[in-house]
Amino acid sequence: QVQVVESGGGLVQPGGSLKLSCAASGTIFRVYAMAWYRQAPGKERELVARLSSVGTISYADSVKARFTISRGNAKNTVTLQMNSLKPEDTAVYYCYFDADPGPVAAGGTDYWGKGTLVTVSS
Repeated sequence: QVQVVESGGGLVQPGGSLKLSCAASGTIFRVYAMAWYRQAPGKERELVARLSSVGTISYADSVKARFTISRGNAKNTVTLQMNSLKPEDTAVYYCYFDADPGPVAAGGTDYWGKGTLVTVSS
């Protein structure tokens, strides 16, 4: 059983910074990609940043040059450094892992965290 848990959300003023962390626990044999998504009130969930197993990184246009995704220090962890935050960044942020829970390469299974709320407001 794989569990994904996010931390680090909260209230921050416009222009401020926040760092989100995420850890996947349980039996993980292979990680294909780690990512952060977000969902603002009344909107669909959208991809914020993605980091593949070979190091390829992609960002949504709206966060380029402001957000940075990176591997955490511990295995199967990922962080999202968010700078120059704007009110429109307010959303629930979800961590995502695409991983194999067993030794046979199966192309990955989607694992989601429950989300952490980021509110950007003065």
